[in-house]
Amino acid sequence: MAVRHRLIERSVDEVWAVLADGTRYGDWVVGTSESRPGEGDWPQVGSTLTYTVRLGRWSASGSTVVRRCEAPAVLELEADSGWLGTARIAVEVRPWGENALVIIDEHPLRGPAGKLHNTAVDALIQLRHRRMLARLADTVEKTPTRTHEPV
Repeated sequence: MAVRHRLIERSVDEVWAVLADGTRYGDWVVGTSESRPGEGDWPQVGSTLTYTVRLGRWSASGSTVVRRCEAPAVLELEADSGWLGTARIAVEVRPWGENALVIIDEHPLRGPAGKLHNTAVDALIQLRHRRMLARLADTVEKTPTRTHEPV
């Protein structure tokens, strides 16, 4: 199992705002170049996103479905990578003082990736998580903080 965490110097609500915006999936998820709403209202359980993965001239489409959502703390996704199979990606957002501690737990579920899952695969997922959490932190921290205007 590949679990990694990172402190993001913004509030839980600010982190959740990025996670709950399906159009921003490609901003922080490593490997995706763009994302589009699918069915349902993201991130409600059962809602989906479709996305494009690009490597040079090569591209492929994938989809992700929400399996569990407890805003603003838990988002569990199942990503379908076509012939590779599916993976469970759980994102937990915990308050850490005024900041947010984000924990990502990912493992293959179905298909060849699930059958061939081992410690070497976990090591590769760890590298991906390091980059993904850095991108999430960068995305959240560069998003302007909402200020409340007096009424």
